[in-house]
Amino acid sequence: MSDIQWPRKTREIHSHHFDSTIWNDLKFRDNDIVIGTYAKSGTTWVQQIVSQLIFNGQEGLEVAEMSPWMDLRVPPKQVKLPEVEAQQHRRFIKTHLPVDALVFSPKAKYIYIGRDGRDVVWSMYNHHSTANEQWYDVLNNTPGRVGPPIERPCDSVHQHFDEWFEKDGHPFWPFWENVRTWWEIRNLPNVTLLHFNDLKRDMPGEIRRIASFLETPIDESKWNDIVTHCSFDYMKANATKSVPLGGAFWDGGAQNFIHKGVNGRWNETLTPAENAAYEERAVKELGPKCSDWLMKGAVPS
Repeated sequence: MSDIQWPRKTREIHSHHFDSTIWNDLKFRDNDIVIGTYAKSGTTWVQQIVSQLIFNGQEGLEVAEMSPWMDLRVPPKQVKLPEVEAQQHRRFIKTHLPVDALVFSPKAKYIYIGRDGRDVVWSMYNHHSTANEQWYDVLNNTPGRVGPPIERPCDSVHQHFDEWFEKDGHPFWPFWENVRTWWEIRNLPNVTLLHFNDLKRDMPGEIRRIASFLETPIDESKWNDIVTHCSFDYMKANATKSVPLGGAFWDGGAQNFIHKGVNGRWNETLTPAENAAYEERAVKELGPKCSDWLMKGAVPS
């Protein structure tokens, strides 16, 4: 492993959401788990799965508190870092950053979850359009914001997609570089890629694959509990445990944050020409192999 070219941090990212400098001060442990996504790609789902593997099918886990979004700038790193440092269990933290804005630990385990960008947008629109005034106030008015505030979305998910596509992730953060940087490190020994489609197709099989990657033996006597607690129905019914602040930032609460968990809603809205433009852009940005994986799933080699 001495000749492996490990990723190096080359930049900081600041926005209404991000403060990437927190990674500069995190004291890694050898068994840390980092869960990465662009966003709205199954992050909360994989956090739930990892929590069930670590805590052996235990019910009622406060997953949102146990597994913080590290690079979200609120609460500030002066608050967040001591809380993470005080954790006694195996830590599993999340990020929405591209790889080159992270400090990368060769001993931590990294799980990245992909999802077709069109599905991401439809899920993100629900997330954004149901956010309440408290959400906007915290992101826009907490001291330290860099760049413009985040504004309310338009009334049309179609227009929202157009703006996201034309401005690469607007009003959140760039999409293509996020996927591309994680794809580029997929063959490192401490990195694995998941896909939202594969989790939907065979969740038990993917849970076992995650357990093997994390080197976490499964207690077969708890297997049914683990699978049940990772199901969409269970997570929807117990959403306050998985969603930040119990869903206080969204109209309809935590159950609206864990919304539908379905793919392909864009088929009813986007034209064949728009879909073709998206797929052509994906190949241009990611290459044919990565773009095919992002659209369909199946574990990449």
